Amino acid sequence: MSDSRKSALKLFKFYSAASILALSSIVTLSPSYAAADENSSAEDSSTPSENSTSKTENAVPSNATGKDILVTAQRLNEARAQIQSHLGATVYSMDQKQIESIPGGYNQQMNNILLQMPGVTQDQFSQVHIRGDHNNLQYRINGIILPEGISVFGQTLAPRMIDKMDLITGALPAQYGLRTAGIIDITTKSGLQKNGGTASIYGGSHETIIPSVQYGGSTGSTNYYVTGEYRHTALGIDSIDGSSTPLHDHSNQGNFFGYLDHILDDSNRISLMAGYSQQNFQIPNPKNIHPGENGTTGFNLNGQTDYRSNDLDENQRERTGFAQLAFMHDSGPFSMQASIFGRYSSLDYYPSVAGELIFNGMAQRITRRNVAFGLQYDASWHVSKHHTLRGGFFFDRERGSTFSTSSVFAADDDGNQTSTTPLSIVDNSGKTQLTYSAYVQDEWKLAQNLTFNYGVRFDLYSSYRTEHQFSPRANLTWQPTKSTALHVGYSRYFSPPPFELVGYRTISRFNGTTGAATGVNKATTPYAERQNYYDAGIQQKIGKDFTFGVDGYYRRSHNLIDEGQFGEAILMTPFNYSRGKIWGIDFNSSYTHGGWRVYGNFAYQKALGKKIKSSEYNFEADDLAYIAQHYIYLDHNQSWTASGGVSYTFHDGVLKNLQLGATALYGSGLRTDLTLANGDTIPNGASVKPYATVNTTIMYRIERQGINLRFDITNIGDHVYQIRTGDGVGVGLPSYGARRGFYFGFSKDI
Repeated sequence: MSDSRKSALKLFKFYSAASILALSSIVTLSPSYAAADENSSAEDSSTPSENSTSKTENAVPSNATGKDILVTAQRLNEARAQIQSHLGATVYSMDQKQIESIPGGYNQQMNNILLQMPGVTQDQFSQVHIRGDHNNLQYRINGIILPEGISVFGQTLAPRMIDKMDLITGALPAQYGLRTAGIIDITTKSGLQKNGGTASIYGGSHETIIPSVQYGGSTGSTNYYVTGEYRHTALGIDSIDGSSTPLHDHSNQGNFFGYLDHILDDSNRISLMAGYSQQNFQIPNPKNIHPGENGTTGFNLNGQTDYRSNDLDENQRERTGFAQLAFMHDSGPFSMQASIFGRYSSLDYYPSVAGELIFNGMAQRITRRNVAFGLQYDASWHVSKHHTLRGGFFFDRERGSTFSTSSVFAADDDGNQTSTTPLSIVDNSGKTQLTYSAYVQDEWKLAQNLTFNYGVRFDLYSSYRTEHQFSPRANLTWQPTKSTALHVGYSRYFSPPPFELVGYRTISRFNGTTGAATGVNKATTPYAERQNYYDAGIQQKIGKDFTFGVDGYYRRSHNLIDEGQFGEAILMTPFNYSRGKIWGIDFNSSYTHGGWRVYGNFAYQKALGKKIKSSEYNFEADDLAYIAQHYIYLDHNQSWTASGGVSYTFHDGVLKNLQLGATALYGSGLRTDLTLANGDTIPNGASVKPYATVNTTIMYRIERQGINLRFDITNIGDHVYQIRTGDGVGVGLPSYGARRGFYFGFSKDI
């Protein structure tokens, strides 16, 4: 072990021990106190306020009533929220009523709900980007980190289990790390309020059918909630030609989630969460293309040189299962949550061997597996009315394996095929990654309306590389009036490359074949990204009904991480730009009055990178040379993004319980290559054409029968718009947004 690594490990051990000792030895020293927390929500018009929680001295008796259990559970939930302070960050929130009011409601996938929040950009394969970052998102369920899984098209979490969801971004406090573009913090339904649930069926255009069920309840001190859904659609990924009925694009998906908690006494609770998802996707085919057309080369497979693209049969399967066991304790001034977790994830790509060999000269059968388990501990101590200390640690062990069998042809030094009989190349690898994190921070109330939150975290990961960093954080929030809140902050970030996506390829095994690297014969392992992030914003409430906010940010990155889809298999591969700079501004507004709910978001951002520093074999030499000398737009840069929605609910009269709504989405377009008059190409030098879509919904509840009906129209104008052209750094396939769709839903209380 190197001296620097030994030194880092010693510092980590000392830091962890000191943090835990400090937090565990001071449980009974001070009265309860919870400091102000800022909620900058495009949906929620609340402003920052001071809250306090009090401890009930007596344990929950064995004959406790349902009301006693409810009060205890709600207090423990509040204590958990105080552990996970958002102070100084920018927070956008949506609850279950707001999710249900958008077209599609809980039948939407998670990415479509996130697109209704400020600064969130749409991309192909159901991906989203927040504030100019490529993914770099962290999901938390009830405050517990969900380790990343291997997925490209699929989404592990179905929105039906959400009670409330926060998007936390900006200059984050010290407790948030590793993935820092945005924290998707989900509070799940628990069945605490009443026994019951719903069974529903939803479907319509694109052969869509989504049956689902959810049920929750409580018995004594135990609460539970379960939900599951099945999804079939003929628009599983994206249309690659803009048609409403893409060829070979069916998908079958299933999701399950369960939650169980038991209140031990007035101060303690244990909870268990588990989920599983499996998604099977067909890879859509271009129509009526033959080898040698549309930029394809064409190869000879034992005398066969022609193959119609319509007949390709490529498929991908993605699976993820997870479980989390947590213990929550609250004793007034001291609160903590400790958890253990495990996650299994896999991705299998099944090629259309003959077709891919004839079109591309290579066909790969790829399997990736990733198994993770770990520990998380977070605690808060209300020292006095002026100080709240928070600290904790995180450990994660992951084992990743890649199994690849490639069919290729023998070739000369210029890449020309020299044999018509394919060769088989096996290239398997495996690696274990260890991640250690710890943090401590102090929420210092300088005055009644002025709070300074400062701290430091330490992160170390060891896998293909071993890197670490101490990251200082500081935020200042000021509330000059009850209706105005301002914040300014700085955060130092450290983000390792996504371990589950890092692809190891033995380049030398492909020398002398049609699978040899076409660019630079170099495969530097990706580095961790290091950022300096600055953020400032204001949230203003006007009257009781209208709220608006403005938030600006600027960041400089060293070893900026991006991801691209390279090769035939639909997998994302991380790589680094040596330098990166991203800046932008977000606007949000909301109006709520009577039956009206209106919101609007607008964002501007620029994301640039210079000099490719890792995974070089995926790039052409000309592109590497240009990017080494010039800042270029990141492929996922979209300068202008806007979203908005309106809904109205009738509360009386003959139309009582009828709700009408609509949402809109605008994007100025992601990046694509620019071809100059002389034939030269500037990577990511142009943008895809702008687009705008509008979705509508009508919902009606028959209260007496417990029946809900809905009718949704998506892309009501049937606008044909392109998300990707297929050109650009790390862009492999063209894709279009979904065409107009009509959907009907029926649900019944059970």
